[in-house]
Amino acid sequence: MTMWVFGYGSLLWNPGFPVARSEVATLQGFARSFCMSSIHHRGTEAAPGLVLALDEITGSRCQGLALAVAQGEEQQTVAYLRARELISSAYLERDLAIELHSGEQVTAVTYVIDPHHEQYCGGMALEKQAQIIATAVGGRGPNTEYLYNTAEHLAEIGLGDAELERLMARVRQITA
Repeated sequence: MTMWVFGYGSLLWNPGFPVARSEVATLQGFARSFCMSSIHHRGTEAAPGLVLALDEITGSRCQGLALAVAQGEEQQTVAYLRARELISSAYLERDLAIELHSGEQVTAVTYVIDPHHEQYCGGMALEKQAQIIATAVGGRGPNTEYLYNTAEHLAEIGLGDAELERLMARVRQITA
């Protein structure tokens, strides 16, 4: 049985595990947004950055990539993803139903935000997001790199995100 992972942010361009196949997929009931304060990867405790998370919102949907883990790599992939994604427990690991572009329904390991966690910051205005992302830097590099890579990869796979593109344009104005 194939192990699937749903990628909607950095997993799109930096999965960090062997991917046997990828396909555009849709997750119902969740929205991609910069609703998680990043104190490790794209910011610090003193100057947090912002990263994308899936916020559970009735009626919403998120398009991303279903990533099939290479056969035999399942245990190593789960261990890697837990070390990467659950570093501060702001994400919750869930097995959720997603629909592949081909119409097939599969279950995918998916990391969603815990709305009760102190790093949750949903509903932040675009301007405030831009100000934070323009200056934050964490253990994996500048917050701008995270935004640019994610927005560009979404566009490359035909899933351009107008809100991320507006945010990217504003961040580029700030950093110019």
